[in-house]
Amino acid sequence: MRYQTPSHLQAAILDWAGTVVDFGSFAPTRIFVEAFASFDVEISLEEARGPMGMGKWDHIRTLCDQPAVAARFQRRFERLPSDADVTAIYERFMPLQIAKVGEHSALIPGALDCIAELRQRGLKIGTCSGYPKQVMDKVVELAAAKGYLPDHVVATDEVPKGRPSPAQALANVIALGLDDVAACVKVDDTEPGILEGRSAGMWTVALRFSGNFLGLSWEQFQALGAEQLDAERQRIDALFAPSRPHYLIDTIADLPAVIDAINARLARGDSPQAS
Repeated sequence: MRYQTPSHLQAAILDWAGTVVDFGSFAPTRIFVEAFASFDVEISLEEARGPMGMGKWDHIRTLCDQPAVAARFQRRFERLPSDADVTAIYERFMPLQIAKVGEHSALIPGALDCIAELRQRGLKIGTCSGYPKQVMDKVVELAAAKGYLPDHVVATDEVPKGRPSPAQALANVIALGLDDVAACVKVDDTEPGILEGRSAGMWTVALRFSGNFLGLSWEQFQALGAEQLDAERQRIDALFAPSRPHYLIDTIADLPAVIDAINARLARGDSPQAS
């Protein structure tokens, strides 16, 4: 038997917060600030955004490893944060996240129309998130009430390793019965999410404005002028550059045109691993 690259995409693997719901990715970041504050350790929203895309325990561990945050923790507790401390903060984070995730559950403008267009092109819709299953169950329920029903969902604690590991993306491949990772496109607003797709051998699309790197609400984003938007595009593209996304677009509303471009490349025999 001879290997042949697929001729067209079979699935899109979509992130959740900052990609399909929660423009600006506020639900997880604000809760990190609150969870640390409950231990009398202050972190900024900007600091909380730093490791976005990772599983939440790993996110907290990464925050605790940052010198400035570790120094604040040491001043408060006279020791550096241990894994047990990370777990304690995570356990405080979880009920806060479950209780408040609904406050930032609105679908991103254009998301439903985009997903309808993807389905018209024959794509299945897989999803994954840095949220654990307890939180994802609530997010999925809220999204379903607004009309978003993906074909599969993988939470970060349902695989052995979260992002940037490819495990969640590959779990979607298995569950959806796909033929080839090269027939998949991973769409995300964070570097770990793009690295997840890259490591899984998929096409990758990074979102500039709806997620973590811009960090603005839909209303704040709409108020930006053309020069500001161009400057932000250049800044965010540079931030994404090390993770090597195949495509960068402003929001998920721009995705259907990229799907057509990838299908054209596949028809020519191109593969995501070669670019």
